[in-house]
Amino acid sequence: MNSIYLGAAIALLLTMVLGLAHVFRQPGRADTLLAALLFGSTGVALALVLGHGLSMPRVLDIALVSALLAAVLGVAFVLRGWPEDDPTEDSKP
Repeated sequence: MNSIYLGAAIALLLTMVLGLAHVFRQPGRADTLLAALLFGSTGVALALVLGHGLSMPRVLDIALVSALLAAVLGVAFVLRGWPEDDPTEDSKP
């Protein structure tokens, strides 16, 4: 495998580990959502880099499915897991 692809894969793994460390340090709903989206997008990029570096064209399909699942996860979290806005807040002077 080309050293450029290996370096990119290591950098992507490093960002995933740093994101996970940040979630453990400051747990919260927004941080959890952003970490899940980070893992989804970084996982797609990692799959694409390793697939191209190892000459495995089928990894593109896996990356596309992972991107779709990451997008659905973000939407589902916002629709189901985010607290409702208080309607009385808007009426306060």
